[in-house]
Amino acid sequence: MPRVAFYPGSFDPVTNGHLDILGRACRIADRVVVGIGTHAGKAPLFSVAERAQMLEDCGAPLARAAGVAFEVATFDGLVVAAASLFGATILVRGLRDGVDFDYEMQMAGMNGELDATLQTVFLPAAPSVRPISATLVRQIAAMKGDVSAFVPSEIAARLAARFSK
Repeated sequence: MPRVAFYPGSFDPVTNGHLDILGRACRIADRVVVGIGTHAGKAPLFSVAERAQMLEDCGAPLARAAGVAFEVATFDGLVVAAASLFGATILVRGLRDGVDFDYEMQMAGMNGELDATLQTVFLPAAPSVRPISATLVRQIAAMKGDVSAFVPSEIAARLAARFSK
């Protein structure tokens, strides 16, 4: 039975931290589905289609190199429902620090109560990407700062174009 991992997030934009966790997820699963969460109450910087394209462009090569099936999907409900829809038994969550750990432990507990067949797996971020958050990347880019150390070059170009208007 193939091991299917579901890696949810907003990915607005895709960062080197996201790609680090995706690469680690590719080492523990046969298929990785990256789920872009959509919420009617949030106004993301990039559209769902743009984020999906960014993930395809940056994530698919990582999965190919690892010999893992890869898919990008969207969801707007519970993570556990989306994971189930894709046949996932592994829920991937990245950890940067203790704050992430505390929050993710609560989420893992709730998700475990909602779907006992889904196992949350915490993957620690590499030290070089631990300080990166999409929120900080957006803020730096909005103030015309250099985000090239935090995102792939194609994402940095998209951010520069978005904020040059």
